[in-house]
Amino acid sequence: MTSHTTPAEAGAGQRRRLIRELLLVAGLFAVYKGGRTLATGRTDEALRNATRVWDAERVLHLPGEGVIQRLLLHGDALVHTANTYYAVVHFPATVAFLVWLYVRRPAHYLWSRRVLALLTGAALVLHLAFPLAPPRMLAAAHLTDTGQVYGPTVYGAAPAADTMANQFAAMPSLHFGWALMLALGMIAATSSRWRALWLLHPLVTLLVVVGTANHYWLDAVVAALLLGGALLLVPRPDTRSRVVLRSMPSPRPAKPEPVAVGVVR
Repeated sequence: MTSHTTPAEAGAGQRRRLIRELLLVAGLFAVYKGGRTLATGRTDEALRNATRVWDAERVLHLPGEGVIQRLLLHGDALVHTANTYYAVVHFPATVAFLVWLYVRRPAHYLWSRRVLALLTGAALVLHLAFPLAPPRMLAAAHLTDTGQVYGPTVYGAAPAADTMANQFAAMPSLHFGWALMLALGMIAATSSRWRALWLLHPLVTLLVVVGTANHYWLDAVVAALLLGGALLLVPRPDTRSRVVLRSMPSPRPAKPEPVAVGVVR
């Protein structure tokens, strides 16, 4: 006897899958927020690591983070916009990305969610193993804490008393890592000739996190390396059949064979 799924059962199954995915994504964000607070109270170690990272960037001849900050400080509106971008865009953009993929590209959604989870887990391990004060706290950097001076800011003025976030979790920059995955995910899931423009999101994010003195250049480099490792470990969705079908020319209707008038067959 063959069992058939009724529309009601199919709808219930879709709702269960949606609830499961919402819980998984919410859990990912909760782990991200909660895990970052585990390394608080390690101020001296975080500042020593900050000096090491700053010196390493100079050895590598990377441009000083102040180059970008000086550009932002040309106008209050510009630096305020950068602070707002840092505070507001990170989570909503990632949620919107995952929701769109879930609705329109389910296979790409699973791939992207797994990559983001792996990237976030690896980042949290590094946050705990290598507490790092951001450049805005490093005296040698001579940078302005733009969030505190110009607003808005997501951090408390006293890092040791900040119970909402771990300010010593600068490396890697998940702001940049998630933004880069968003761009790569949208490029992989869409076919528009303009899809490479999604890379503007991680580019702007990089300039913002560096210019606001919340991250070093190396924080973004490490995030990109961790993301690359996650992409190597998580198989991409198989979309070859869809691509082949889209690229194949449409079959042309066969032309009728001409019949000579007056010829008897």
